[in-house]
Amino acid sequence: MDLFDYADEFGPAKIIHIYEPAVGLRGILVVDNVAMGPSIGGVRIAPDVSVEECFRLARAMTFKNAAAGLAHGGGKMVIYGDPKMPKEQKQQLMRAAAASLRNETDYIFGPDMGTNEECMAWVRDENGRSVGLPREIGGIPLDEIGATGWGVLHATEVALHQQNRSLTGATVAIQGFGSVGKNAARFLAERGAKIIAANDSRGTIYNPKGLNMPALIKLKDEGRSVAEFPDGKALDRDEIIDIECDIWIPAARPDVINEDNVHRLKTRLIVQGANIPITRGAEKILFAQGVVCIPDFIANAGGVICAAMEYHGATASSASQAIEEKISHNTEKVLEISRQKNIQPREAAIELASERIKKAMSFRRWSLFSSAPDFI
Repeated sequence: MDLFDYADEFGPAKIIHIYEPAVGLRGILVVDNVAMGPSIGGVRIAPDVSVEECFRLARAMTFKNAAAGLAHGGGKMVIYGDPKMPKEQKQQLMRAAAASLRNETDYIFGPDMGTNEECMAWVRDENGRSVGLPREIGGIPLDEIGATGWGVLHATEVALHQQNRSLTGATVAIQGFGSVGKNAARFLAERGAKIIAANDSRGTIYNPKGLNMPALIKLKDEGRSVAEFPDGKALDRDEIIDIECDIWIPAARPDVINEDNVHRLKTRLIVQGANIPITRGAEKILFAQGVVCIPDFIANAGGVICAAMEYHGATASSASQAIEEKISHNTEKVLEISRQKNIQPREAAIELASERIKKAMSFRRWSLFSSAPDFI
């Protein structure tokens, strides 16, 4: 495939392959668009990543940062490997990746699947550019405060309000009970929702009367699978797609819902906690069926909002307030545009973000880079 097949008016500005055989490092960085500022995007470690997935994730970050009104563009990095590799091996890979990209000042590393705040501390030690740092060195611990899950909560509340429905008593299925899914479930349960199903890579747990969130989170934090939870029925991993619920939240890998399985969903509202969890074709089918689908770069922007504010020296409390305000406003705006124009929420969200990106690009001599020093 020609790499320029990905190119359009927004980017990508750079696609960089990195390789260091001494430590087995193979990675890809996509810097998509930096018209609004240096790109922020997570580093994902997985055995089956690709240039296409990295580009799609970088583009999602471009739209996410623009929609959230952040002074940052979009980028993404993927590293080939098992995310559960030994800590020593992961540290070697992260340090090598950070050092090899020390001069790419238009990209700021952040945590994603397979990486955490400790990884970002190693990056900072190598090149000084990372977010999602440990509290001890000035970071706002994203997972501890549940930044992304906090945003998912507020996107869900706005969407339900516009449907004249209440979160109290609403049934929820969480696909992917990792850091995003756990925190989203916790916040939703605290507001009165009933979490009836959750899954991870090893299975699904289902209880139509509602799962005990503190107990389930404790079990998961012990390194066990949700399928081992005693107060519920254990199912196969993918059976969570078939569970009827008011709200379905994907919070794991890309493309878990596609044209082949979308017909199995039995819900009225999907709030995307993961990045690109549903294919475009499947979203089109859901829209035709009247299912409201809040797109990823609107609903799950809490993490990057928090990360950007950390980068500029904000506190955890001010970050939480900004997440609530920005995501609530953007969800409301996107659903309003969707209704007025009878277009998918994703199309409305892209329209909203695109206007902001094009305005920023209009101030430049070149659209995707600047002759000024450093990242711009």
